[in-house]
Amino acid sequence: MLLQLSAAELGRLIAVEGESGHNLLTEKLQAKYEDIKGRRADRSNVASWNNSIPVVVRSLLGKGLDGVEVQVEVDLPHTSSAVDLVLCGRRPGTGEDSYLAVELKQVRHASVDPDCPIAVDLGFGDGKNKLHPVRQIQRYCEYMKRYIQHLQQSEDPLTGVAFLHNARDEHVEALFALPESDHGWLYTLDDLDRFERILTSKFTASSGKRAAAALAEGRLNPLRKVTDVARQRSVTGGGLTLLDEQYLAFDLITRQLERAAPLARVGLELFYDTEAAHTPTPAPTSGGKHVYILRGGPGSGKSAVALELQRELGLKGREAVLASGSHAYTETLREIMIGSARRGQIGDKGKAARKLYQYFNSFTDTPPDSVEVLICDEAHRMRRNSTDRWTPKEIRDDDRPQAVELFRAAKVPIFLLDDHQSIRPDEVGTAEYLSELARAQGYTVSVEDLEGTFRAGGSKRYQRWVQQFLGLGTVSDPVTWRPDGRMTLTVADSPEQMEQFIRERGGEGATARMTAGFCWPWSNPNGEELVADVQIDEWHRPWNVKPQHEVPNAPKSDLWSTDPRGIGQIGCVYTAQTFEYDWNGVIIGPDLLFRNGRFRVERTASCDPGFRREVDDEIVQRCIRNAYHVLLTRGVVGTVLYAVDKDTHNALRTLVPGTIGLQEVDGAQKLTAEGPQLPRAYRERRG
Repeated sequence: MLLQLSAAELGRLIAVEGESGHNLLTEKLQAKYEDIKGRRADRSNVASWNNSIPVVVRSLLGKGLDGVEVQVEVDLPHTSSAVDLVLCGRRPGTGEDSYLAVELKQVRHASVDPDCPIAVDLGFGDGKNKLHPVRQIQRYCEYMKRYIQHLQQSEDPLTGVAFLHNARDEHVEALFALPESDHGWLYTLDDLDRFERILTSKFTASSGKRAAAALAEGRLNPLRKVTDVARQRSVTGGGLTLLDEQYLAFDLITRQLERAAPLARVGLELFYDTEAAHTPTPAPTSGGKHVYILRGGPGSGKSAVALELQRELGLKGREAVLASGSHAYTETLREIMIGSARRGQIGDKGKAARKLYQYFNSFTDTPPDSVEVLICDEAHRMRRNSTDRWTPKEIRDDDRPQAVELFRAAKVPIFLLDDHQSIRPDEVGTAEYLSELARAQGYTVSVEDLEGTFRAGGSKRYQRWVQQFLGLGTVSDPVTWRPDGRMTLTVADSPEQMEQFIRERGGEGATARMTAGFCWPWSNPNGEELVADVQIDEWHRPWNVKPQHEVPNAPKSDLWSTDPRGIGQIGCVYTAQTFEYDWNGVIIGPDLLFRNGRFRVERTASCDPGFRREVDDEIVQRCIRNAYHVLLTRGVVGTVLYAVDKDTHNALRTLVPGTIGLQEVDGAQKLTAEGPQLPRAYRERRG
């Protein structure tokens, strides 16, 4: 959070104007924001602090609630989203901890999209619909309750409100059509007395410091990872709590699907009997085929949105196939589904899993519009075409783009991608490429961006730093990492030290893995033993098992990131992509060297077989930089770096202030991450 003070303390700050023309509270928040975020606050933030917070503070003071603690810009656990205000105090009558989450909006006018009641134009002038403020705060409250254990210890101590303090009811009348709840009430300037009544119903005049401390310091539940969502989505509440633009995109697509093709009364459920007969639904008739593209960076929740879409559509009896270009991802999802089978159902579950989870090249001869909804996750791995050595000559000569096959196969094609995660020369999946190809086929295209992040502790700063570190997009030279209290980034002195650190985190119950650039050969097993191909001086370890092999006491390549035994091998980019783990060790090989103030690619150091044939240097540059972009963004809690090249490692020491040190923790000597502003999740693990 940016700041926590009592209502009385805030009252004194808003009463005094600073040198900038804003009140002292706004000036204080501007300085805190710049220190934590590493950039200046934008105009909307400053205006909210200067104009919106005082309205709430004056209401608290006017009702004698001077002791209520006010937390400003409260980060939601594991994400980049934040609640504008959380008021903390004691409940009248019981004295129990009580909380009110407040989402502040300065809007004066609002209208609702006729096609989607939770998509609203709040008059910002950017032409983009936002999530309805009531649904936004409802999702925030649900998310907080899911991850903050203190909010689960009594009967719903948390209430949520959206406060449009500049708006009159008549100018935002359309917003009142959305049902309210205890986690989402809507108040305007006309409702100021009702807003103040909820304050007095939630809080006494007593100090809220105890409640605020309990919320800020309480234990967090670990982030639900993609595989957790896949395992739990067949049960009530088993999915992910989507937020902001994630939820808006999800809801918009599901609503448009209902309008495009009426619900088929079928028996298709993701974890039950998928062989029930059903009546196909007609293809969309109004406006032709619609292609949806959701674009987002690492950890933006693309796979979570894909799995939630499939889960929701399956529960409504709609056939939604999830396709991917990742062998590890597809086989892991199949394995999870087969693992849910009861005795005697394994064969049927295996058949259903192969139907529901497919590959991009599985649709070369699929009849047009025979798949109701096709969700293409990891679409950045889309290839130019689906031909391989087994492709019949008549199809190979056709040389159709793989994307066109997917467009044609589905009544509703949906693509989720990251423009910086294509890692093979023939992978072409970008939003621009798919959009141009779809429009050339005469289809309507919608491109939505997922801005948030559920990885790296919700650190957007870390995402930007990695892109600048690798020289991706239009960013400038690498800069020094500035800790933000969300993501732990540190440098190991040696691969031995990195491995010890990663194994200790795994021993504490965290998920932890080591990965490396593809700079060493990848040998077939020597009998029942993996070959220790990754060698750095005296240290040597094996890659994860090759896809076509099995080795005792090591997981199959598809399960490397999720099987606890995977901690004993070095993962390559093809096994790590899509997945995430708490602690991420990354060995930067000699294919990425730091010279003259920036990183350059050394293609001769790569052992990736995809670069052996004639491939342009520009494509190799893109693939290797994108590969490290994938490897550096797998960590949920922290990332540890080591570079084989001496000059590159020295550069890491300059760019990353964090180190690893030996400390006594709970009576034992352990390696710990050292440095300023360690995030809350790591402080808790250290005990």
